[in-house]
Amino acid sequence: MEVEKYIESGILELYVAGALTEEENLEVYQNAQKYPEIQKEILAIEKAILELTKAVFPNLVNRKGFEDIRVRIGHRKETKVVQLPKEEKSNWAAYTGWAAAVLFGAGLLWLYTQNSELQSDIQMVEEQNRVLEEQIFEARGSLTSTEELLNDLRDQDISVIALGGQEVSPDSYAKAYWNKRENKVFIDAQGLPEPPDGMVYQVWSLKMDPLTPTSMGLLEDFISDDNKVFVLNNPNESEAFGITLEPAGGSESPNLEQLYALGAVSS
Repeated sequence: MEVEKYIESGILELYVAGALTEEENLEVYQNAQKYPEIQKEILAIEKAILELTKAVFPNLVNRKGFEDIRVRIGHRKETKVVQLPKEEKSNWAAYTGWAAAVLFGAGLLWLYTQNSELQSDIQMVEEQNRVLEEQIFEARGSLTSTEELLNDLRDQDISVIALGGQEVSPDSYAKAYWNKRENKVFIDAQGLPEPPDGMVYQVWSLKMDPLTPTSMGLLEDFISDDNKVFVLNNPNESEAFGITLEPAGGSESPNLEQLYALGAVSS
């Protein structure tokens, strides 16, 4: 148990003010028996309340012993000088003291509530900061990936092949960045429309004479990919690249009726 946090929570003030439930009172009592720091704090709070009461009602507090009891029940040694107005004044002071205690307890309850709300606000801000940190981390990772991609595309060994739109989609276009040294092709598919449900774009390496297509892979997660740049392996001696629209999972051979983009490698 973190005693310091327990003390700072405000529950001890509510305990002294009598504003807790029976179960909560029992819990505080048991903790006070177990931890001397808590017992010491309770005594300090009680002392502070007593000092406050003395400051508010000095005459009432200064009455000691049996004399105080006689005053409270209206009995004095000299019965002839018993005066009702003084009795009413004494009772009024007692009622005022109880009212002050109730107000004090209400004030402590308000402070406890404010403290709980503050703790909740702090936790919310900490959670927001954590999410923001994750977003910054992801953004930095994305920036790093973008810089790496640009460096790859700017490599002097890169060949750039423009793929123009075909009959099924004349406005479509794409680019292939072929790094022969590393056997990689970067497909920039920004100019292709989103594939319909159940369909996927498939990239082909083509030998022209005779026409021999070899699948290089699929442009998967096309819709969710923000930059629409895909990296595929290509160990082939490609003479051209083509992109077709195929059923999900791809095809063994291209559907030329769904040929969206095609481009020849410069000799």
